[in-house]
Amino acid sequence: MKILMVLTSHDRLGDTGRPTGFWLEEFAAPYFVFRDAGVELTLASPKGGQPPIDPKSDLPENQTPAMTRFKKDEEARKALANTVALADVRAEDFDTVFYPGGHGPMWDLAESADSRALLESFYNSGKPIALVCHSPGVLRHVRYQDEPLVKGKHVTGFTNGERKRYN
Repeated sequence: MKILMVLTSHDRLGDTGRPTGFWLEEFAAPYFVFRDAGVELTLASPKGGQPPIDPKSDLPENQTPAMTRFKKDEEARKALANTVALADVRAEDFDTVFYPGGHGPMWDLAESADSRALLESFYNSGKPIALVCHSPGVLRHVRYQDEPLVKGKHVTGFTNGERKRYN
């Protein structure tokens, strides 16, 4: 099995000037579940290279066993530091796609033509797509048969009430 994990390259929270990126736990936990299951993983981001980690996600009170493992795992850290550019990946090369959350995806990935085309290609091919926490916002412009992909569907994500706890 081949899974594409798509991370944000966006590092600023709107016009606040505060740093953001992807949420480390939402990457680390599934990364190790997939890798431990023998899945072939490819990490991608709009710019390629090292995607920004939301510094709030790495605060001491947010530490998890998966994050601790990630920090000690040279192979995982190297893979994250060397994501491929999103424009260079094709849905037909993977079985599914997974988007970790964090605030960053709501800016770059939600507006990215490459991300939109990738998700549409996965969906139109009957392949599963998975988006965690804030990442369902990436579906904003994704279409299926000339309609919004989410039309008539139940979609879960990070709520405004939950967001207030973290700001």
